[in-house]
Amino acid sequence: MTNYSENNIITLIGTIVSDRRFSHEVYGEGFYSFDIEVPRLSENSDIIPVTVSERILTDEYTIGQKVVIDGQFRSYNNYENEKNKLVLTVFAKDIKIFEEEDEEITNPNEICLTGFICKKPIYRTTPFGREIADILLAVNRAYNKSDYIPCITWGRNARYCQNIQVGEKVRLWGRIQSRQYEKKYEDGTSEVRRAYEVSVSKMEIEKDMEGNIEDSNFEEQNA
Repeated sequence: MTNYSENNIITLIGTIVSDRRFSHEVYGEGFYSFDIEVPRLSENSDIIPVTVSERILTDEYTIGQKVVIDGQFRSYNNYENEKNKLVLTVFAKDIKIFEEEDEEITNPNEICLTGFICKKPIYRTTPFGREIADILLAVNRAYNKSDYIPCITWGRNARYCQNIQVGEKVRLWGRIQSRQYEKKYEDGTSEVRRAYEVSVSKMEIEKDMEGNIEDSNFEEQNA
């Protein structure tokens, strides 16, 4: 039996920086969202949305509280103004207040995904000559559902991605990163939005038709 929970594993340590807001309800169970600020190895940080069930969300989780979250990075489609938008959030399976013993967790933003390439990777170089490739990973979960996770690779990982075919199975490690961009509209107005993606530090190609490892262990360090 497939253990879908192993396809999508994330641990975050960060500080709550927004009030909770109602997200949705499923079979009478309410879910709420809030944002947390997660530090990078550099002086920067990422602002990441988190969705939590009311069953595990208590009044102690307020702005300024540092928390540890274990869960999955999920996607869903939001239909707005007759357009389909991919929305990404960390779905918390467990949340707790950061304690002294949690200092042993050396990486405050760690994700591992196993999924299938569902769109031809887009390879490019920056004006400064840095190699980048964008990939879209379909990560299966229970009840015939899948999450579609945008990922970005660097350096030789990016070069290798040029040859990855749609349908190949990939296992990768990295962190969730956020970035702001300006959305411009036809009427001349604009809106600042935030996008999310997985910045890949290591990846493996897992399959051929016999289930063997085809190629593995392409690693790239980035802050």
